[in-house]
Amino acid sequence: MASGLIIAAPASGTGKTTLTLGLLTALRARGLEVAAVKSGPDYIDPAFHRAATGRPSVNLDTWAMGPDLLDGLAARAAEGAELLVCEALMGLFDGVAGIGATGTGSTAEIAARTGWPVLLVVNAKGQSQSAAALVKGFATYRDDVTIGGVVLNNVGSPRHTALAGTAIEALGIPVLGSLPRAPDLSLPERHLGLVQADETEGLSDRLAALGRFIAEHVDLDRVVALAKPSRTGHGSAAPALPPLGQRIAIARDAAFTFVYPHLTAGWQAAGAELRVFSPLADEAPPEDADAIYLPGGYPELHAARLAANHRFRNGLRAAAERVPVYGECGGYMVMGEALEDADGVTHPMTGLLGVRTSFAKRRLHLGYRRAALLADGPLGPAGTVLMGHEFHYASTLARGEDAPLLHATAADGGDLGALGSRRGLALGSFVHLIARG
Repeated sequence: MASGLIIAAPASGTGKTTLTLGLLTALRARGLEVAAVKSGPDYIDPAFHRAATGRPSVNLDTWAMGPDLLDGLAARAAEGAELLVCEALMGLFDGVAGIGATGTGSTAEIAARTGWPVLLVVNAKGQSQSAAALVKGFATYRDDVTIGGVVLNNVGSPRHTALAGTAIEALGIPVLGSLPRAPDLSLPERHLGLVQADETEGLSDRLAALGRFIAEHVDLDRVVALAKPSRTGHGSAAPALPPLGQRIAIARDAAFTFVYPHLTAGWQAAGAELRVFSPLADEAPPEDADAIYLPGGYPELHAARLAANHRFRNGLRAAAERVPVYGECGGYMVMGEALEDADGVTHPMTGLLGVRTSFAKRRLHLGYRRAALLADGPLGPAGTVLMGHEFHYASTLARGEDAPLLHATAADGGDLGALGSRRGLALGSFVHLIARG
């Protein structure tokens, strides 16, 4: 099994993704078999990992996943690889406040569980020796987390590197790289993060440039030597969620992209067949499907086109009379009556559910969700606990007469009440599901 390491930082926007993608690309160019995983709930980074490594990347989430599932996903991600790189979320110790706990879901919990050392990316802009104080704090904050090395980012000169680097190495922590400011290497962004991998123009060239940049400014051999085998076992191979059916049709195109790889891989391992169709290409779900999944994505960017695609809309409505149709977040909005885009234009959706949503007045809905099903269905029997998260800017204008799908609580135990909708064989909510509770 591959040895692993974690690329983390004191905060978001420090350079984790730049270092991760550049490192993966540079090492792969050397002939090393590299794999990657992402800490926490994130759809976009794993797709970039896959582009850089040629291998699937999965999420490891210590809040939503039990130990067996977490260990199993990490072990399978490492199969056949020589190095496994875990990209952190936010700051290394950042998580969510829980009842009676200081935080859960942090990347530090993955480091503590696996024993993988942390390569800390430090933004050196505006400081020199003070960077050592920050590194010392991170190195001593938890006894079960090891800061194995540092990469300085946004350095202005060799003297700047020497001042900050000498002070950090005096702590006994090696500086393995120093990255000058390179704004031309940044990846394009959108309102929910980076523009997705398959939409990024010239992605292979961008990755190659990142790989050359990291190879020039980071000691790749010392980074590889930093990695350590995981101290966890092989975990469970059981699916995170039971398959929705035997033949599952999944909407997949630029409007429907937010699918967790560990879910679909788990369904396939459990014997389900996966079929894909494109609503943007006006394709109806395959007629032999016995379940349909509309994942999240960016339907608000394609609302007019979706509204005009009658073969898709009519096919989905016909299918919902025979088989379960499940949508989450963007998929849930498309299953509703109407979607108002950011310009205030209202577009009719499929009408399987009564929900009406709007992006005209953006409001961020963000956080982990612990949700119990309120009725039997393809996600499980009533009372089944599911773990997931919300991350969207849509507002709900009306819910119609549909029954709610879930009763949810936040990570801190706050009661969020009934969420989602169900009507006949159609069901959905804004919650992106990750695993059973």
